[in-house]
Amino acid sequence: MTRTIRFNAFDMNCVGHQSPGLWAHPRDRSWQYKDLEYWTDLAKTLERGIFDGIFIADVIGYYDVYKGSNFHAIQQAAQIPVNDPLQLAAPIAQATEHLGIGITASTSFEHPYTFARRLSTADHHTKGRVGWNIVTSYLESGARNIGQGGLKRHDNRYEVAAEYVEVLYKLFEGSWEAGAVVRDREKRVFTIPEKVHEIGHKGKFFEVPGYHLCEPSPQRTPVLYQAGASGPGKAFAAQHAECVFVAAPTKSMLKAYVTDIRRQAAAAGRDASRLLIYNLTTVIVDETDDKAQAKFKEYQSYTSYDGSLVFLSGWSGIDFGQYAPTDLIRKVETNAIVSVVEHFAGGDKSWTMEELALWGGIGGLGPVFVGSPSTVADILEGWVEDTGVDGFNLAYAVTPESFEDVTNHLVPELQKRGVYPKAYQPGTLREKLFGAGPLLPENHPAAGYRDIEAVKRRDRERERTAAEPGQPRHETASLEAVAG
Repeated sequence: MTRTIRFNAFDMNCVGHQSPGLWAHPRDRSWQYKDLEYWTDLAKTLERGIFDGIFIADVIGYYDVYKGSNFHAIQQAAQIPVNDPLQLAAPIAQATEHLGIGITASTSFEHPYTFARRLSTADHHTKGRVGWNIVTSYLESGARNIGQGGLKRHDNRYEVAAEYVEVLYKLFEGSWEAGAVVRDREKRVFTIPEKVHEIGHKGKFFEVPGYHLCEPSPQRTPVLYQAGASGPGKAFAAQHAECVFVAAPTKSMLKAYVTDIRRQAAAAGRDASRLLIYNLTTVIVDETDDKAQAKFKEYQSYTSYDGSLVFLSGWSGIDFGQYAPTDLIRKVETNAIVSVVEHFAGGDKSWTMEELALWGGIGGLGPVFVGSPSTVADILEGWVEDTGVDGFNLAYAVTPESFEDVTNHLVPELQKRGVYPKAYQPGTLREKLFGAGPLLPENHPAAGYRDIEAVKRRDRERERTAAEPGQPRHETASLEAVAG
């Protein structure tokens, strides 16, 4: 086994992230989520452990599916209260030199024009260490509270997301040419106006005629993360993502996912080997197996049955509160995370509500590995070897203890085996991850928008052709057509 194993830290700007009830543990600091010192201390620990980055999840809305209310979500601090993730980028960057910072933001709740400015600003402030986790959102409560009435259907949200990223690619890649900013004091010219272009976007969901407000950031388009697990989600990830997160509870599910996503990426004309896939995992590690198992049992004593089902109900869109603890899960159609239901109802075993709540009580949907550094290292190597996954998105049971244990116990064991990095690569986050340049490669769809004037000419020609008698009218070219 010689493949490098990669780690991301999975966290959220809230209290109860993936392990509801564990906030009550005496060593847990997640209640300090609102203090910058918590985040800067954690970031330093992760950088000492050579983590690729900290991946900060987010939701807009609250979990009110379980028993038809948000009572248990609020009582158990199940991702409420929750603060904005993007504001953490700058302090984390100031406290570290290399750690990547992945920020979750939804294509459903913010206009792409204003979001583009926020993301470029973060990429500037971090000197190119920011990534964007592209999500379409799954909570009905979020849609209701911004006046949308309710969520769009699952597949339709990805149609919106496709146009959303098209707008961002035009702004990031095409609006400002390389060399537009000259800062010529003698000539009193900061920017050459002829090298800054309106993007002229007029699509089905968005109309953005003008210029990007920011000069190009170190990466132009920040590193693109995506966690789609449903059919449309995987297709979107294969088309756009550079780093993919999945929450497969078994090796067989993970292997099937990795194989499929790489196949789809290659079919889209991308280099499938340049796609990094991380599986959601919780590691509980200590000096010996016995100590680790004792720690795991201690953690389990703090889990919350209701809190666990709050999350699982919200993620699936199914009110699991309507079932008795001994009832088996039934497969039903859902407009939330379709893959959650597919996993549990169509997996290798039947699950009762009680089993599901206990299993989901620590770490969410991914597996939990418990043991000594040697035991856990063997497990991780086996998963990488058997599935082809690149690394693990590590959730915590108790924070920052879970991350400190990985850094202090597990990382040295993996380094000793020669399967974990001992230092960071130089440069931006994209350069650290892929060992190439700071920009997206030419075979990525975003590259098709770098000559924005050519894109606009093609759009005008298509509009003219579509307007001719007998021809259907299409207001905008597809992303694939422009990129190709």
